[in-house]
Amino acid sequence: MTNGKLERVTRAVYPGSFDPPTNGHLDVIERAAGCFGELIVAIVVNPQKRTPMFSLQEREDMLKASVTSIGGVRVEHFRGLLADYVKAAEADVIVKGLRVVSDFESEMSAAMMNRSLSDVDTLFLMADQKYSFVSSSLVKEVFFLGGDVAALVPEPVLRVMAEKRNNLQRR
Repeated sequence: MTNGKLERVTRAVYPGSFDPPTNGHLDVIERAAGCFGELIVAIVVNPQKRTPMFSLQEREDMLKASVTSIGGVRVEHFRGLLADYVKAAEADVIVKGLRVVSDFESEMSAAMMNRSLSDVDTLFLMADQKYSFVSSSLVKEVFFLGGDVAALVPEPVLRVMAEKRNNLQRR
């Protein structure tokens, strides 16, 4: 409370498939958490997209383990329209990370659609330069072809990836 008035806590939603979560995602989470009173990292369950490599539970567990030291962050998942989820979560803003110009081109129309459906704005955070080339797809490809991705994913994610690779090799 300031001067007899209640302070407004701003709630933001950072949506994504997080298949798997990368250090680029974690960078956006840390920076967004510093800007908002509460940040919901929302895993999108989208049956239209190709089947994820990691189950919803694995992605949720990896994210939770990766954000334990960041205050004001919670991890959830949702199905359906982001605009509906944002309204139900009573969020004030959507956060999206941008790595390259082509990310902006694709995210801009989604942001305008979400605004028209939910009256919630989207805040774009530029990726840290050291993560501008990192995508979940590229990380998976490099890792499962034997490359070292330890600098690109949080340690809890690397453990799950190694376990999954070992299980696939046993088959």
